[in-house]
Amino acid sequence: MKKIILLLMGLGFLSACNHTHEKPYRDFMGDFDMYYSKAYESYSTNPLFKDGKTMQRMPEGTVARGKKPYPFKNKLADRKAAGEKLVNPVPKNKKNLETGRQKYNVYCAVCHGKDGKGFNTSDKNTLYKMKLYNVPPANLNTDLVRGYPDGEIYHVITMGSAIMGAHGSQIKPADRWRIVHYIKNGFKVN
Repeated sequence: MKKIILLLMGLGFLSACNHTHEKPYRDFMGDFDMYYSKAYESYSTNPLFKDGKTMQRMPEGTVARGKKPYPFKNKLADRKAAGEKLVNPVPKNKKNLETGRQKYNVYCAVCHGKDGKGFNTSDKNTLYKMKLYNVPPANLNTDLVRGYPDGEIYHVITMGSAIMGAHGSQIKPADRWRIVHYIKNGFKVN
């Protein structure tokens, strides 16, 4: 009996070997397996959709979970309205000012300089000073800018202004409010 079992096991091992090396393993799922993806690549054509594209646009009005649509457009009237209606929900304290400084240095200093003085900055590593940007950025270190309501500065960060691009998709709302505190505090953490 032991010899028969050993013989069957030996035959089993030998039958598992594939000497052609074209397919080094066996598929046990047949046509209903997930070994071989039948999915379309993101940017490939797709006969299943009317427009022939695999990656479809989000339906109009779609809002991600946990997100609220920003109620203002990129217009001067909406900028003023945001200044009147939006209130900074983030408390102004040393921790939030420090986070605001860090986020400002990541997202804003490349154009406005670490001191916020725009093209007058002593920082030589701004896009304007390196001649990679031909329009000077605004000086944020002025009484005029610090006199804007928090909501107006928040709106400019979110939607952009003139040649400045929108940063709403890059910076979390709470961090935008922290940047507002940092700007209005004169670029100081205290």
